[in-house]
Amino acid sequence: MTVRRVVPNIRAEGGAEAVRESRAFYGLLGLQEVMDHGWIMTLGSPSDPTAQVSFMTHDKTAPVTPDLSVEVDDVDAAYEALRESGAEIVHPLRDEEWGVRRFFVRDPNGRVINVLTHRG
Repeated sequence: MTVRRVVPNIRAEGGAEAVRESRAFYGLLGLQEVMDHGWIMTLGSPSDPTAQVSFMTHDKTAPVTPDLSVEVDDVDAAYEALRESGAEIVHPLRDEEWGVRRFFVRDPNGRVINVLTHRG
């Protein structure tokens, strides 16, 4: 299995206004918007597409907001390996309408990790 990128997810406690403020603040550091679904916005480096950070008001389909996203080349293999290890699956493996297949798992530190693959 190959890791394609790791993205910290920052909970935008102030909602949409906090997301707008984050876009402006991190824009001063050179990060640019690469995705905005309304409930999650991702900023990235124009020179390195794997250098990203996301700001979330909530998660659209899951009961919790993940702390970190890890994109892998084979999410099904990752799911099986983590499930077989006895790790706590927080959100089941599923295809999402915005083009990813993902699940959430709790790491040994109690953090919720969004493990995903982009479809198609």
